[in-house]
Amino acid sequence: MAAPRLIVGLGNPGPEYESTRHNAGFWFVDALARQLKLNLMPQGKFFGSLARANELWLLQPMTFMNRSGQSVAALARFYKIAVEEILVVHDEIDLGPGEIRLKQGGGNGGHNGLKDIQSALGSPDFWRLRLGVGHPRELGLRQEVVDFVLSRPRQDEAIDIDRAIDRCLAAWPRLAAGEYALAQQDLHRNPE
Repeated sequence: MAAPRLIVGLGNPGPEYESTRHNAGFWFVDALARQLKLNLMPQGKFFGSLARANELWLLQPMTFMNRSGQSVAALARFYKIAVEEILVVHDEIDLGPGEIRLKQGGGNGGHNGLKDIQSALGSPDFWRLRLGVGHPRELGLRQEVVDFVLSRPRQDEAIDIDRAIDRCLAAWPRLAAGEYALAQQDLHRNPE
């Protein structure tokens, strides 16, 4: 497997969205940038904030979620990054808070960020690191999904999501080496 050259964290720009579930991808990229001692800087021509370490790019699109593909495709085309060399990190309502799944390709599950990236790249074959944020019905909430993902997680959920991000950071050496099967074994295991 090819090692990833582009790590994309999905979220919405602006302070009003910073702490919302939909920004879980941003949270991971922020944490990875800290771990790698990188600073994300705005880059207008790529419609996002970027950091680079050798051949690895970290990207937070500064378009809104449903236009994430504009940023991802611009950077991937400019630096000739293949679809299989892209890892998109995003919130996932079909997983409980703190659950993690890593996979390549597949559908978009109604996630507007994934939908736009698939359209812009012309392929669904990028890797996805899915960070569970839960579903309002499973968590006993009456919120609509759109309101749920655009609201802050409860404290216990936030703790579970933070722990999941820590587990992803611990698996980073395997992810960085393109050892996806080994990373999946680490990440899919129940942490208890």
